[in-house]
Amino acid sequence: MPAAIYALAQSTRSRGPQERCDGCGILLPAQHVHTFEPAIRRLRCTCESCDKLNQGIHKRVPQGAVPLPDFQMSDADWDAMRIPIGLAFFSFHSNAGRIVANYPGPAGAAESLLSLDAWEEIAAANPILRQMEADVEALLINRIGLARDYYLAPIDECYRLVGLIRTHWRGLAGGALVWGEIARFFAELRLRGEKCPV
Repeated sequence: MPAAIYALAQSTRSRGPQERCDGCGILLPAQHVHTFEPAIRRLRCTCESCDKLNQGIHKRVPQGAVPLPDFQMSDADWDAMRIPIGLAFFSFHSNAGRIVANYPGPAGAAESLLSLDAWEEIAAANPILRQMEADVEALLINRIGLARDYYLAPIDECYRLVGLIRTHWRGLAGGALVWGEIARFFAELRLRGEKCPV
């Protein structure tokens, strides 16, 4: 989804009141609504008026990531997902009618060839995944090193992570800066998530 990645990469670089509504062009505050247009798979920065005007065409992205401390996933379950790195997010793609797995990297978000059997086993063990809102919510997983962090997260947070990695990646291994930024992203998500119990 290049358009979604581009939009969030831009907001990662320039968060603040200079952002404009993608509908009418009005200046937006730092905290504003994000909406998602399923037909073209695009995230938008949106003012309240345009959000109301486009209800039924765009989906409003929920706010706040919910930590899932009791999430059930073994190393074997993770391996069955065929994700080559320790970061991924899984969302229901309404156009395709299926769960799509993406993992972030220096070139953006890459789609993984997700085994639906593997996903069904994970979903059966974690019924909260049946509550994910199509297109705008995702299971966000961090299994870098010893981390085993699982969140029900807004899709804009997932693409903010993608934009952060694209912005800060250096060389073949990413460099210390990007790994520090990833750690900070999840630390902030964890702090905010403590205020949003399941």
